[in-house]
Amino acid sequence: MIWAKEETLPREELEKIQLTRLKETAAYIYEKVAPYRAKMDEAGVKPEDIQSLDDLKKLPFTYKADFRDNYPMGLFAVDKKELVRFHASSGTTGKPTLVGYTRNDLEMWLNNVARIACMGGATADDVVQISFGYGTFTGALGLHGGLEKVGASVIPMSSGNTNKQIMFLQDMGVTLLVATPSYALHLGEEIRRRGLDPQKDLKVRIGLFGGEGMTEPMRDEMHRVWGDSFFCTQNYGMSELCGPGVAGECEALQGMHINEDWFIPEIIDPKTGEVLPSGERGELVITCLGKEAIPLIRYRTGDMTRLFYEPCSCGRTTCRMENLSGRADDMLVVRGVNVFPTQIEEVLLKIEEIGPHYEILVERKNRLDVMTITVELVDDRLLDSYTKLSALEQKIKAGLKSQLGLATQIKLVAPNSLQRFEGKAKRVTDLRKDGL
Repeated sequence: MIWAKEETLPREELEKIQLTRLKETAAYIYEKVAPYRAKMDEAGVKPEDIQSLDDLKKLPFTYKADFRDNYPMGLFAVDKKELVRFHASSGTTGKPTLVGYTRNDLEMWLNNVARIACMGGATADDVVQISFGYGTFTGALGLHGGLEKVGASVIPMSSGNTNKQIMFLQDMGVTLLVATPSYALHLGEEIRRRGLDPQKDLKVRIGLFGGEGMTEPMRDEMHRVWGDSFFCTQNYGMSELCGPGVAGECEALQGMHINEDWFIPEIIDPKTGEVLPSGERGELVITCLGKEAIPLIRYRTGDMTRLFYEPCSCGRTTCRMENLSGRADDMLVVRGVNVFPTQIEEVLLKIEEIGPHYEILVERKNRLDVMTITVELVDDRLLDSYTKLSALEQKIKAGLKSQLGLATQIKLVAPNSLQRFEGKAKRVTDLRKDGL
């Protein structure tokens, strides 16, 4: 189902909407947001200089640091009395990123979430269990409101309490699960450990996943755990942009459609800031159109991807972003080699003897970088066979060497021994600052 006609407009019409809203946004942010006005003045650009979509590149970037430097409300364009909702990031590395919504912002946001829910196959007949943590995180309440707009029945389960999660999945006839991919895998594994087959004993037919990226091997693992008929898509967003609702996969699974009438995407070289041609991989930059509380121009997301503008077989004409290949800021440089955790995950998930959970540890020993990857065995009986363990270790090392061009250390551990995450999975620990 397609939620809004704007998803199927010819590109010329879509770009007319974008240009009109871009001009309005540039003028609005210049007038209302002093820190951004200072950026524009420093760059020598005025709102009236924006006469085409190509002029977007004249405008300065916005960074996450701008939110921290202007905490709590220095980037807001409206008075607090006009706001109906606040959200914030977790703030685990410092002050949280605080965002707010006017009533119009909230309506726009939840309509965009309704779009991505429909892209993933949601309908008014669904019973939805939301296993995101509620609170200031945008994911739970965003998907909650968007799915209610679609007409679905929503269970605001929140994260954790796996026993109750499984009880509600069974007793309430849940058909659609909202979670992070890693928590969905954990739930599915736990269901199977209890002697149940999710495909036969539950009614869950769809997974709408977000909060962290999902590689194709992880999607294959999801089918192994939940069943071949389980249809799962991922969606994209972040609190600075609005929350979920920026982009989502449709049932053709050919990338995530960006709601382009509200968001203009660019791909840049993360080192130079140069805008790259369509189809080239780089850092995703998003300009938000029509936001009242926090207008945002050229926000550097840090996410690495590509854009494709060909119309999709689903009927949508909006451009699609490829599944994220990592983040510019989570790239590890190990012995001069650029390594993204997603590259490691793709190799691990193709090896049937090990499970989908892993941890990456990078240390410096004797002035050399050492990367150790800990993975779980599927069958703990392998621990009794040195020969089989050694052969499996060499198989994993060879796959990673081929993918990364880098030697790694492998640690094989018993099933279910690694930490499970209810929110975003923390996969990487880099201790190099602590060693020589």
